[in-house]
Amino acid sequence: MVNRMVLNETSYFGKGAIEAIVPEFQSRGFKKAAVITDKDLVQFKVATKVTDFLDHAHIDYALYDGIVPNPTIQNVKDGVAFVQEVQADCIIAIGGGSPIDTAKAIGIIITNPAFADVISLEGVAATEQPSLPIFAIPTTSGTAAEVTINYVITDEENHRKFVCVDPHDIPIVAFVDSDLMMGMPKALAAATGMDAMTHAIEGLITKGAWEMSDMLHLKAIEIIGRSLRNSVNGDQVGREDMALGQYIAGMGFSNVGLGLVHGMAHPLSAWYNIPHGVACASLLPTVMKYNKDFTGEKYREIAIALGIDHAASLSIEDVRKAACDAIDQLSKDVGIPATISELGVKAEDIPAIAQDALKDVCTPGNPRDTSLEEIIELYQSLM
Repeated sequence: MVNRMVLNETSYFGKGAIEAIVPEFQSRGFKKAAVITDKDLVQFKVATKVTDFLDHAHIDYALYDGIVPNPTIQNVKDGVAFVQEVQADCIIAIGGGSPIDTAKAIGIIITNPAFADVISLEGVAATEQPSLPIFAIPTTSGTAAEVTINYVITDEENHRKFVCVDPHDIPIVAFVDSDLMMGMPKALAAATGMDAMTHAIEGLITKGAWEMSDMLHLKAIEIIGRSLRNSVNGDQVGREDMALGQYIAGMGFSNVGLGLVHGMAHPLSAWYNIPHGVACASLLPTVMKYNKDFTGEKYREIAIALGIDHAASLSIEDVRKAACDAIDQLSKDVGIPATISELGVKAEDIPAIAQDALKDVCTPGNPRDTSLEEIIELYQSLM
């Protein structure tokens, strides 16, 4: 069997990493950047921490702050029009998954105009040219969009999210700087952090997992498990560790896929505009229990990575329960809603939502094959 690993070209890590943006920009000969972000990051002067460096270096750029949570097809089209109008030769994406995902779609369409309808990018699109070069600057510790070959766009008309997988979209440089993550409120740090844990756990147990991806996911579980609570409480070291942990998880799952948590989370976001991290976090403990008998020794490895006492010697039944309980407790400790009804999910919508989950591109990667009836039961159990 042949396994493929695709990683980005260059990344900078740690407090102050963003200082490298000017020499990276200049050394690559770019003339003008389109800065892609959202209004909140501009209002709260997070994006300013980046643009100040550009200003001081007299780098020409144009700012587009129209990105919305769960970015839509129209959001992408508007961004494409903006980048074309300002004649930028690169993109600087600042934010969580939404700005970086949107930047990926924009960059791909700029260089592959046959996909200007956006919807044709779904799945593994046959793009021919690399994206317009992207510098990715995450401001949350969860999505790992700066290192993945995936992005997610919302089809508002059909109440669904679709996943695009394309090695051509990967940012050429990432700046993973904890200074830019210190402004996250506790709820956002919790949701994005549990999203990162979901990436690590689903990447570990997905059908496509292999030794190299396992190595990355287990290290990510270890880092996230020890750091998330501190990160949520605003600790700088905790946020720096989370920034690294979520990136390592992204290196893995980007190449091997995910599973049912993401398959079920995508329609929740599409139907109710629930933030992706919150949707994943609310589902993870329940889906872990659903999958536990189909994971071999993987839950023992999770338990060891989380530092659970005697994990190496517990029976397989006990260690699986211990791993599930530990993730359940972590979710509670950081304040994730225990039910999806708290997120606005309506019982009468569940059969239709479950249909979308069954068809989601992430669902087939789940270690346990599932059915519509079982997905409905899982949603109902979380009401």
